[in-house]
Amino acid sequence: MPYLIAPSILAADFARLGDEVEAVMNAGADVIHFDVMDSHYVPSLTIGPLVLESLRRRFPELPVDVHLMVKHETDQLVRDFVNAGASYISIHPDSAADPIQLLKYIRASNVKAGIVLNPDQSIATISPYLGYLDYLLIMSVYPGKGGQSFIPESTDRLRQAKYILDAANSRIDLEVDGGIKSENIGDVAQAGANMFVAGTAIFGTPNYADAIQGMRARIESIN
Repeated sequence: MPYLIAPSILAADFARLGDEVEAVMNAGADVIHFDVMDSHYVPSLTIGPLVLESLRRRFPELPVDVHLMVKHETDQLVRDFVNAGASYISIHPDSAADPIQLLKYIRASNVKAGIVLNPDQSIATISPYLGYLDYLLIMSVYPGKGGQSFIPESTDRLRQAKYILDAANSRIDLEVDGGIKSENIGDVAQAGANMFVAGTAIFGTPNYADAIQGMRARIESIN
């Protein structure tokens, strides 16, 4: 499977968000990551479907990965982000009354469906969902705040997840989010991840292309 780098706009300059998105895509990003927080599932409050609608008008072909960290109205927010033009939507299994039905709806809408596991959730949690997933997102920090440090145990969790996916002969993408930077991206790629969310490690640098190319070089070094 291809390696995909997904800058998180949580770390972007929101005063010039459209230009920031254009800059990272021109710098070699593959996907734009949307962190959607409702101040209930996690303490922070971020962006909603209207932001994606605005970006979609400027970038009709932009691949957008929406991570819903929400406690209420999860079904409605999924529908809203489908209509706004999401390419990927991931949900936390404990945030929906019927996660499987929601995953089915996402896939039926020609959007890739994902499940997210927090650092304190067993990897075995994914077992009931394997037949309904296009990707699995392993959080390597506790969700709710950007700029956190990578939790070292996440590398072993990625290996466990990769083992389960391989045992099921699955082609599910394995995504990792939290504290990803050039210094550790090679290790998490070697552990099985092929989709990498990075915020400050890209948007916090003076040259986005250098940051992304540096990450790709570390990934390629494991092959």
